[in-house]
Amino acid sequence: MPLEPKVTAVTPLNTDQAKWIGLKQIHYTDQDGKKRVWESAERKTRGASGIDAVAILAILRSKTNAFPLSTVVIEQYRPAIDKFVIGRSKAYVHATQLPPRSQLNSFCRKGLIDKGETAEQAAIRELEEETGYKAEKITESSPIIFSDPGMSNANMKLVVASVPMNDQLEMPDSKLDVGEHIVKRVVPLDKLNATLKVYDEKGYVVDARLAHLATGYDIAQRIGSGALP
Repeated sequence: MPLEPKVTAVTPLNTDQAKWIGLKQIHYTDQDGKKRVWESAERKTRGASGIDAVAILAILRSKTNAFPLSTVVIEQYRPAIDKFVIGRSKAYVHATQLPPRSQLNSFCRKGLIDKGETAEQAAIRELEEETGYKAEKITESSPIIFSDPGMSNANMKLVVASVPMNDQLEMPDSKLDVGEHIVKRVVPLDKLNATLKVYDEKGYVVDARLAHLATGYDIAQRIGSGALP
């Protein structure tokens, strides 16, 4: 039976010792001509594509309407906050200074965008590895977007993947590496916001980007039904 993950120690880390993230001090002049200083965290893995990561929104649809329009969320422990986080599948850029993917240990391998791979190709592959679902096509691929520009220049693309099914909801096995601990759950889109609130009540942490999506979808449904002016 798997053990309960937990943080056992936290120590300061000099930026020159960090493998994945660096700190920078930025000197700039604001709109009033005043000189200012800003601190920023940056990923060291960004490659020629200029993309740090790809967030994947899978849309599961039955061709016979046997189940409601749904998506997949994942439960995964995140050491930075020492809690299980509810989010979407995600792939990170394969750092150019790392050895080939086949030589990386399982911890480093998960969620990498391989060299020469597009964000959309990585999204399809990563979705299948983490959830077992194979996308038929990519229906949307966003421009490069930033999730916390006040603290970091880390960016991502949002890729929407269509996963049609002939009839009933299928639950294929994930294709996880040794050391990867991810639990998937299929949630109807019209119940996503309520489901995330239940997760929060149980002590999970909800990824802000998934919460924004769920809230936006919920509000759009309520506006469409006339429940909101």
